[in-house]
Amino acid sequence: MIGRLGPTEIILILVVVFLLFGAKKLPDMARSLGKSARILKSEAKAMKDESNASGPAASPAPGEQPPVQRTIQSAPGDVNSARPVNEPSDTPQR
Repeated sequence: MIGRLGPTEIILILVVVFLLFGAKKLPDMARSLGKSARILKSEAKAMKDESNASGPAASPAPGEQPPVQRTIQSAPGDVNSARPVNEPSDTPQR
């Protein structure tokens, strides 16, 4: 049976991975994989939101303050992957 993995082959592969990386590294690898997936998902959502935005952003009316720009970070203290975002305000737009 070429191309099919049975339960024995899967167990053998898992044992080899466990021996290669060790019990200490596997949780760290899973954590970093989850972090990467969250970052990818948030970036894809941001790109989709930007492409759906119609036209340039409206400037604030005279006398109103522009919205405060905040920075989203994937992890505390991680400045390499930080990106600024505009959050909607609680006040209604005119």
